[in-house]
Amino acid sequence: MESPQRQVGPAEGRVGPAEGLVGSAAGSRLILRSPLGALTLLLLCAVQFLDVVDTSIVNVALPSIQRSLHFSQQNLQWVASGYILTYGGFLLLGGRLGDLLGRRRMLLFGLAVFALASLTAGLADTSGLLVAARLVQGVGAALMAPAALSELTTSFREGRDRNTALGAWGAVSGMAAAAGVFFGGVLAQGPGWRWVFFVNPPICVLVVVGALLLLSGDRGAGRRASTFDTQGAALITGGTLLLVYSLVRAPAVGWASVQTIATLAGSAVGVTAFVVNELRSRDPLVPFAILRVKGLAAADLTQLIAFAGFLSMFFFVTLYMQEVLHYSPLRAGAAYLPITAGFAAAGGIASQLITRIGTRPVVVAGSLLAAFGIFYLSRVPVHGSYVTDMLPGFLVMSLGAGSVFVSIAAAANAGVPGDQAGLAAGLLNASQQVGSALGLAVLSVLAITRTNDLVAAGASRVAALDAGYHRALLVGSILMAAAALIALRIGNTRAAAPVVLVNTETARQPVSS
Repeated sequence: MESPQRQVGPAEGRVGPAEGLVGSAAGSRLILRSPLGALTLLLLCAVQFLDVVDTSIVNVALPSIQRSLHFSQQNLQWVASGYILTYGGFLLLGGRLGDLLGRRRMLLFGLAVFALASLTAGLADTSGLLVAARLVQGVGAALMAPAALSELTTSFREGRDRNTALGAWGAVSGMAAAAGVFFGGVLAQGPGWRWVFFVNPPICVLVVVGALLLLSGDRGAGRRASTFDTQGAALITGGTLLLVYSLVRAPAVGWASVQTIATLAGSAVGVTAFVVNELRSRDPLVPFAILRVKGLAAADLTQLIAFAGFLSMFFFVTLYMQEVLHYSPLRAGAAYLPITAGFAAAGGIASQLITRIGTRPVVVAGSLLAAFGIFYLSRVPVHGSYVTDMLPGFLVMSLGAGSVFVSIAAAANAGVPGDQAGLAAGLLNASQQVGSALGLAVLSVLAITRTNDLVAAGASRVAALDAGYHRALLVGSILMAAAALIALRIGNTRAAAPVVLVNTETARQPVSS
């Protein structure tokens, strides 16, 4: 006799029969090949795309923004850095709030904040208002990203389906970084820089509708506010904000400046006080037991170091194309399109390899491949050719880095309890943002120092710039290689998927393949 159709709990009035669910001891999980599973994955990946694309979409539009709103050269960096500052600073808090107050609730709230901040940025008529809107936009992203990732890891059945979903998530991260540069160029040269921000609110509305239709309600979520670790939240958010701020400002004011030393010291004090507070708290914001999950800390550190090299590559190669080769913003953005194809291919390949050989060898091999791709780019000459001097490096790098980010997402979430999935997602995303800020801070100093030394020695400005970019990209490739060494310590996750046919019937027990 056939089992009766099951419903999606409180969402049954919206999505109907639970087609594509599989029963297990841990509860119902989505089957990726079902319509419900595919739509849910598309929805959650759209959230990640929004978050990541806004870290790079404004870069090629900065000259237009500077002329329109009369930014000083010193303050212009905050259009890009302001978003990174609050995004990185609030990620850990955002992830934990999702666990305590409900993931769908935090996703919807983050989308609302992100959309309103984007609209404000597009309408801004002063430089101060634009920077303020970017700061708020980063807060919205910090609430959205961990909620979406933890929703993904707890929604899909463990094994092939979850690995494939995480593969799509990781591939979207890399594709969004490249696509952001392209879309920024198209919009800046087309309807104008304001549309870099105006495109976000309509997408947010569609995602909100999708979340209400597809994601189940936050049943049982929510401890009372009286149990929330407010002091711990303030300490870790303040400490992280100071850390990211220090890394963003250090290239401009100097690593040995009083400001850099004071903010780094303040960050250390804040994080130390947070650790002491959590050890004493009966209901800590961050239960340190999560760090005992095998390979979690190594996975987060691998993500941090890898992003330090990866995202810096975009920054310096874009400068090379515009400052040395004199590419237009649109042409520079279009140059990155092959990278999106490389990430898409890497996501599909890596998600299948994880099930067969595990996450560790995929991360190690991918890091080394990406390191070689960035090293190839570090040799670009003054009169470089896109086809011979950049495209091969782009393709190799994207295949390697795409494999890394897919596998790291799987490794960092393996073995994490469901009620701490948001925290794990926050840790992983915070590693990404801190790594990005750290990489840009350190490599910018190396590039500027090399360029200034050569100019002082009588070299032409173009030749000096090219040499500075060489130095930064070379160190970026070394960072990617270092990520491969750290990855040797991550867990080797390769859980086999249960064999379940996609239909309206729910299996009582998963069957091992």
